[in-house]
Amino acid sequence: MKTVLKFIRPYKWLFILGLILMLVELAVELIQPIFISEIIDNGILKNDLNHVYLYLMIMLVTGLVALLSGIWNSFVAGHVSQAFAYDLRTEQFKKIQSFSLATLERFKTSSLITRLTSDVTNCDQAVYMSIRIMLRAPLMIIGSIILSFAVEPKLAIYLVIGSPVIFIIIFVIARKGSKLFTKIQRKFDEMNRFFQQNLEAVRLIKASQTSKQEINQFNEKIKDIRSNYTYALRLMEFINPSLLLIINGSILAVVWFGSDMVDHSTLEVGKLVAILNYGMRMQGGFGMLAFLIMTLSRMKASSERIEEVLITPSDEKVFNNEIEHKPNYAYPIQFKDVSFTYPNSHKPVLEHISFEVKPRETFAIMGSTGSGKSTLLSLIPKMYKATSGEILLNNKNVNDWEIESLRDAIGYVPQKALLFSGTIYENLQFGDPSAESEMLELSSEKAQIHQSIERFDHQYDTMIGQQGVTLSGGQKQRLSIARALVRKPGLLILDDSTSALDIKTESALWDALEDEETTKLIVTQKISTAQTADRIMLLVDGRIEAIGTHETLLETSPLYKEIASSQESAVSSS
Repeated sequence: MKTVLKFIRPYKWLFILGLILMLVELAVELIQPIFISEIIDNGILKNDLNHVYLYLMIMLVTGLVALLSGIWNSFVAGHVSQAFAYDLRTEQFKKIQSFSLATLERFKTSSLITRLTSDVTNCDQAVYMSIRIMLRAPLMIIGSIILSFAVEPKLAIYLVIGSPVIFIIIFVIARKGSKLFTKIQRKFDEMNRFFQQNLEAVRLIKASQTSKQEINQFNEKIKDIRSNYTYALRLMEFINPSLLLIINGSILAVVWFGSDMVDHSTLEVGKLVAILNYGMRMQGGFGMLAFLIMTLSRMKASSERIEEVLITPSDEKVFNNEIEHKPNYAYPIQFKDVSFTYPNSHKPVLEHISFEVKPRETFAIMGSTGSGKSTLLSLIPKMYKATSGEILLNNKNVNDWEIESLRDAIGYVPQKALLFSGTIYENLQFGDPSAESEMLELSSEKAQIHQSIERFDHQYDTMIGQQGVTLSGGQKQRLSIARALVRKPGLLILDDSTSALDIKTESALWDALEDEETTKLIVTQKISTAQTADRIMLLVDGRIEAIGTHETLLETSPLYKEIASSQESAVSSS
């Protein structure tokens, strides 16, 4: 929780100002019963209207001061809490961006979304309520007790008797409530994860007519949240009836014994009214304290989850001896005895991988599903770190590159084309925010997508949905390739990124990339694509089976020859 609370430090003086304003408001509220007592005992009962008017004026002025203090306190509390939330969300997002894929796998996407949204909201609400009532609640209780003793100790004792019991109830329930709210936030993670998976698979769900089953599963999850939340709220709300029972019992005792003292002229009516007022303020103070405890319980649960993200070490260290990337400069890439095993796994995915790709060379990687092709590519931009061995980019170990410079030097197109909600222009600029329109159009032409864009009504200003839902599979792949080319990368990585292209379009793409000043590393399942490469590497179960040109592998690798023959037969039969 300390890690989260440090985000209040930049606003500590505003926080203190908020507390001072709250104390002014509280002081007026506590002194009001004394003024009422004066009006009754020395004004009304003695028919002294001047005394009544005097204290009414004092109450009016102090009430106005309290009103202004309360308004400013709310303004300050709102500003501090929202600034705190902004900083906390920003820092969390920055932290998440610094995680490697291995670290990100520890946190589910749905969990990270919850931590950035509702968990931060729980914390900022707690900060707001802290400025408003953190000191107000206990000081209201303590001040009411002290001033009631100052008015009449014999009656004040009845207000104090039940206080220890109330504190014990609040403490026990708050402790249990904190655990419950932690559990509830995890339930929200599960619900968000289910909802996210449902949206991603919406076409499959509709095609397979399983919407009803999905709705039933979702209902079960929200019923679970509802039951846990209801139990937590009922537990926390148990404080209020307990509080009312004890405080009202104390007030009843004050009225009972106080009226007897008034009858015997040992107590003035105004003082009895003042003590009753303090009893009501104690009740309000305990109510605020109960609400504050519930809010802080939520904050404790949420802050622990946020802290888990913030204290996780960043995987991507920054070095000062970075190699500056120069546009239009092709980089060599070399693997030296590289092996890799995924975190929390004992089986190597890649074993003793060694090969070298020269500048401007096109190097194709083939292999069956699960052979380690995509994993191998992900090691170059340090999505994962090799378990052993070295990966050299431009004759420098990738671990010695400053991460930003390393990734700026690489144009990476993953298996699944990833596009964002916005215009085509904005998606292309994601490759290089400083790129001019001419560069975007040139890259689009090379990626064979320019003509398709020109046919859209709004051309480059055409809006595309999230993940490019308004585009075909081939259009999404070509747009992703164009975005990578905008970067003018020294190394272009295409992870089976032309699978949705027809033969004619793909052939035109490779012809356009032939003159591109970049080294090309491509993963493909198609022999026709591999043939365009200078050399081909065949992976089997994470090991290199063979490396060579298409013609060489046809002669030396039975497996490659078998793949080529099967694909040629399939083409002939179609």
